[in-house]
Amino acid sequence: MELLIRAAQQRSRATILLFVILLAGGLFAYQTIPKEANPDVPIPIIYVSMVYEGVSPEDAERLMVRPMEQELRSIEGLREMTAIAGEGHASVTLEFDAGFDSRAALQDVREKVDRARAYIPQEAEEPSVHEVNVALFPVLSVGLSGPISEEELIRTARLLKEEIEGLTEVLEVTIGGDREDLLEIIVDPQVLASYNIVYSELLSLVSNNNQLVAAGRLDMQSGSFSIKVPSVIGSVEDVLSVPVKVDGDNVVTFGDVARLRRTFFDPEGFARINGQPAVVLEISKRTGSNVIDTVRNVQQLLEDAGEVMPEDLQVDYILDQSSEVEQMLSELLNNVMTAVILVLIIIIATMGVRSALMVGLTIPGAFLATILVLLTIGYTMNIIVLFALILVAGMLVDGAVVVCELADRNRQQGDDPYDAWAKAASRMAWPIIASTATTLAVFVPLLFWPGVVGEFMKYLPATVIIALSASLVMALIFLPTLGAISGVSQARQEAVEGRFTHWYKSSLTRAVTRPWWALGGVLLVIAAIYVLYGKFNHGVEFFPAVEPESAQVVVRARGDYSVYEKDAMVRQVEQRLADLTEVRALYARSIAAPDWNAGVDTIGILQFQFIDWHQRRPAREILAEMQRRTADIPGLVLEFREQEQGPGEGKPFQLTVSAIEPEMINDQVTRIRAAMDDIGGFTDVADDRSLPGIEWRIQVDREEAARLGTDVLTVGNAVQLVTNGILLARYRPSDAIDEVDIRLRFPESWRHIDQLRQLTVQSSRGQIPIANMVELEAAPKVGTLRRMDGRRAVTIEADLEAGYQLDERLQSLQQEVLNELPDGVFISIGGEGEDQQEAAQFLMMAFLVAIFLMTLILVLQFNSLYQTFIVLSAILLSTAGILGGLLLNGQSFGIVMVGMGIIALAGIVVNNNIVLIDTYNEFRGQGKSAVEAAIETGTLRLRPVLLTAITTILGLMPMVLGVNVNLLEPSLGIDAPSTQWWTQLSSAIAGGLAFATVLTLLLTPVLLVLGARFKERIRH
Repeated sequence: MELLIRAAQQRSRATILLFVILLAGGLFAYQTIPKEANPDVPIPIIYVSMVYEGVSPEDAERLMVRPMEQELRSIEGLREMTAIAGEGHASVTLEFDAGFDSRAALQDVREKVDRARAYIPQEAEEPSVHEVNVALFPVLSVGLSGPISEEELIRTARLLKEEIEGLTEVLEVTIGGDREDLLEIIVDPQVLASYNIVYSELLSLVSNNNQLVAAGRLDMQSGSFSIKVPSVIGSVEDVLSVPVKVDGDNVVTFGDVARLRRTFFDPEGFARINGQPAVVLEISKRTGSNVIDTVRNVQQLLEDAGEVMPEDLQVDYILDQSSEVEQMLSELLNNVMTAVILVLIIIIATMGVRSALMVGLTIPGAFLATILVLLTIGYTMNIIVLFALILVAGMLVDGAVVVCELADRNRQQGDDPYDAWAKAASRMAWPIIASTATTLAVFVPLLFWPGVVGEFMKYLPATVIIALSASLVMALIFLPTLGAISGVSQARQEAVEGRFTHWYKSSLTRAVTRPWWALGGVLLVIAAIYVLYGKFNHGVEFFPAVEPESAQVVVRARGDYSVYEKDAMVRQVEQRLADLTEVRALYARSIAAPDWNAGVDTIGILQFQFIDWHQRRPAREILAEMQRRTADIPGLVLEFREQEQGPGEGKPFQLTVSAIEPEMINDQVTRIRAAMDDIGGFTDVADDRSLPGIEWRIQVDREEAARLGTDVLTVGNAVQLVTNGILLARYRPSDAIDEVDIRLRFPESWRHIDQLRQLTVQSSRGQIPIANMVELEAAPKVGTLRRMDGRRAVTIEADLEAGYQLDERLQSLQQEVLNELPDGVFISIGGEGEDQQEAAQFLMMAFLVAIFLMTLILVLQFNSLYQTFIVLSAILLSTAGILGGLLLNGQSFGIVMVGMGIIALAGIVVNNNIVLIDTYNEFRGQGKSAVEAAIETGTLRLRPVLLTAITTILGLMPMVLGVNVNLLEPSLGIDAPSTQWWTQLSSAIAGGLAFATVLTLLLTPVLLVLGARFKERIRH
């Protein structure tokens, strides 16, 4: 190693040039690296969508879902398969293990779907396979609202969609609230009856007259010509000329019997922004594009388009990830700068200005080299990466401090700068490499964290590993070269240091001369901390709660309401909450048929975008006020939900009940929900059982229909005239992207239940009332059916009341009801409970692997099992400091964050122990007694141990205290959302490291002396 260090010094210009290139490359990388709020985590979900118009949920399950499940269940890497069967549609959702090969999985699914297609009714549409891609999630949602017509709103939205999709950074724009175009042919039922129109003949006539006939080619002496018979419907006028009845020489066209209008399908919901009708442009960026640049370009385009947009159109930015990213990056960068400055202040105070500058250069050098590597491997700049940089801000200088401190000593002993720095770097090379290797060994297992949580958190260990590797190169290669050239020599502040060193030396002398008393005292303190934490802890949670930028109110109601009735109920809630001053935008929408991931009784959602966090009350207080304002609205169930943060999904409590016999499920769900009410602690409890309701069934007497000269199809076509209309054909007008349906319908005044009894159909016996052959009866309605892993299933979801913890509620429910399930009923815990269990299991395994790797490195370094045990014991004992840090800062025990803190601390704690034990071994090799060696070691290593510990702790203090210091403005922010992410982890590491430093300086020398005494006794 000394050869490499001296070679770098001898070729100092090349070394410094390389250092400058790294700095320049890092600055370039920082400017160009894509920036985003959360990591771009691949979601391991693929779903298969199937459509069969008019099919009942039971038939959709039997004819489409079950054949598809049978084929898909054998796909490799499949973690869970859920299915939904509803009226006219079905879908199968496949969840794979995180980190899956999406291309291979997609190919496998498509092959299986092609096989299953043979078993699905031919009348059904082709099944479509979709991958849930996080890249398609919007980074900007633009609301278009105002007192203008729906047609003008949608037309404007479509024009803007085309313009925005022309930007290179934009992947896709979808229009929320868009309506599907329809060409409606309105015909009076008496007119159809008077012309004796038969529906089968009508469909045949329209189809035969909407054809593009390529009649071939004609070659003649005068030339060659292609012949076509163009008769494809391309406009409303073409439809008016289509024949509907032919009787001899008489032809009746649509123009004679009907009126046509270009309109939209019946509404499936309504949307409003701040009370005005609205549509929303949801804009997704391309993978690798910078979210800030993407949003800025879209906003500029919208500003330029303002002149051609309707005058009363209001543009609102409902979701803007760029502002969130900019604010969060700014806050975290401020914390990085604060951490670096605090570290430099401590180094200047103890080592002097010139030494501090030498050490300080390694921080930006390591940071910028890390960012350059991150850009090279395709990572983005996000909150996880930035916190990793804050975490290592104090650790980056550990090696540099140790080398600089020894070089300073060498200079005072008369060595020239080159020898002083070369000797210092060479002497400390292997201890520094060993300590860095043990830290890296701790973080390496975290790279293999499974699941979505692991994909989310892996950026932290990757960044730490890169940064610490860069700091090792800085400390052992660049720092000795820079120090040798600068000729740094700085007198130490002996007076202050002398008094503190004298006090420490006397304390250490008393400890090592009475080692058993010292050991007993430390163990007593540790036991006291554990007892105090057990009594006054703040509970357990999966992921830290972070102040949200938005919230939503989910409106639920049970009953067979029309979309207009549902919208009226949503308006009630909207009016109560419309004048909140702390809400920047209120986006309300009513829903006729909720999405698969929404509750079955959801009729609407109100989305609130808050003003900046420092200008308003906490979100929980705002939601509490919303709850008070809407408490007296009858017939509605309202759920007040904060914006979800991190990798979690949905409500924290999710329990799925499945059974071989579907009849057993409802009883068990009722029983579990009753137990949840008795136990308490649950709120906003919901399940996805079918809602009570009725459906109208038209039972056709096939024998009587045949006797009257008609059939079920003819009756069904007649009924369609009252409902959605008969699909006659499709055409593609010049102003539409997709094909537009042409449907024949009765006027709106005829579309009601009573009209079904008055319908007539044309048969060989003339016009016949369908009442002669059908019975109209009301029957219980079957809603959406859900399945899991091939069995019918129902999922119960709930939030937790304040003061309750998920793991404790699950245990209570387990004892109360889940241990007494009948045969054939299966329970699956999902949501946060499942994630907690997986994360806890992995973190425990990662901790054990890290301990094993560290043991190998330490045994290689010391060639002593006992000294290895001393270092590892410091890790175990420092957990008391972790609990103390959480207790003092009022933090709960976060499974993810504190679990990572324990593992990260394990790597940090060993560093000082390695250097201290290495120095002790050197003194013992010089013939000193164990007590003398321990006292000399402690005194000599006091300053570097305190420096490395204090710099790491100070680097984390802005996060521990929740303080955001902007040194450029200047300004001070308290409890910013970006700091809330990391308060648990920072508190755990800072508390653990502070306690571990005391153990290193007092307990480690004591254990070394005890080991030496025990060894002497064995010899004698």
